[in-house]
Amino acid sequence: MSLIVDEHRHYLLDQTRLHAFCDAIRESVKPGNVVVDLGSGTGILGLLACQAGAKRVYSIEESSLIELAREISRANGFGDRIHFLKGLSTRINLPEPADVILADQIGHFGFEAGLFDYFSDARRRFLKPGGITIPQHLTFCLAPVEHQPLWEQIEFWNQPSMGMKFHPARTIAANTGYPVKLKPEQLLGPSEEPLTVDPSISGSQPLHVRCTLPINRAGTLHGLGCWFVAQLSPSVTMSNSPLTQQRIDRRNVFFPLDRPVSVQTGDSLTVTMHILPTQIAVTWTTEIRRADAPDPIRFTHTTLKGMLISREDLQRTHPAFVPSLSPWGAARLTVLTLCDGKRPLVQIEQEVLRRHPDLFPSLSTAATFVAEVITRYSA
Repeated sequence: MSLIVDEHRHYLLDQTRLHAFCDAIRESVKPGNVVVDLGSGTGILGLLACQAGAKRVYSIEESSLIELAREISRANGFGDRIHFLKGLSTRINLPEPADVILADQIGHFGFEAGLFDYFSDARRRFLKPGGITIPQHLTFCLAPVEHQPLWEQIEFWNQPSMGMKFHPARTIAANTGYPVKLKPEQLLGPSEEPLTVDPSISGSQPLHVRCTLPINRAGTLHGLGCWFVAQLSPSVTMSNSPLTQQRIDRRNVFFPLDRPVSVQTGDSLTVTMHILPTQIAVTWTTEIRRADAPDPIRFTHTTLKGMLISREDLQRTHPAFVPSLSPWGAARLTVLTLCDGKRPLVQIEQEVLRRHPDLFPSLSTAATFVAEVITRYSA
């Protein structure tokens, strides 16, 4: 079985999430509405929209899962009402405006799966004036966390292995957000909800979060636990919060501190967080104030320091760099140039093999390469 199909099996097993979307769709979609489903996967949200009375659903999916979604729609009797469009929604045009746009590209902390970028574009190009988006708003939630096992994963890099030093990796580890399913007992204090945004309006704009988190039990502070609450419709919310019994099956995010800090009831930490949604970049600064210490303890981290960027790739981004095509880049250019609307695929494959014999030992290998380019860029 394709792993992407099995991934969607897990999504369909999450009945809490599905019932939340079902209720929100019933509340928002009216008979005769036109609906757009972004990143539709198996098409489940579009099917629910049809059940709610949608006249037409435009189901947009970039992956080849779209073919399975077509079969699923026909199996459920909605093959004539759901129109499937393969590709990124930002590169697709629709023949008519939509009454409702929906998506579940939310991520662990609300922004990582592309919702802000896709929603802002879809609102501008697809949605009727006064139209509805599902979700309507996202709220960012933070709490102080004690999580020794995750901290040990970070500190692992300070320990030698086979007599060798690996501590250079520790900086990367300490500037990474970790998906984790937090438990209520791992929280050192109550959560705060410092920011609520409409992802269809925020778009690529930076998000700024600032809040003070109280400590209400003694323990060791290892980092920040983060999650979201999504307002799907006026009366329906869904969340991956460890504090709710109606929790969807989606992990949270743990942002570590540079070192553990012992805390007591009455201590607090002030968090300042800057988020670049489209770059999936987060900078977090924490100031821990303890009753027994006059000065706060301050840490600053950024996922920009957690990115693996090679020296070669960095050099290629310098403004003074003069690029030229590699042999594989030249082969791709050949394919794109030959896509002139006149040549059949077999001729393109043969010509690519003729021009680049050092890259392709046979026609079949050239055909595989051509197919990868054609399926992505041809119309």
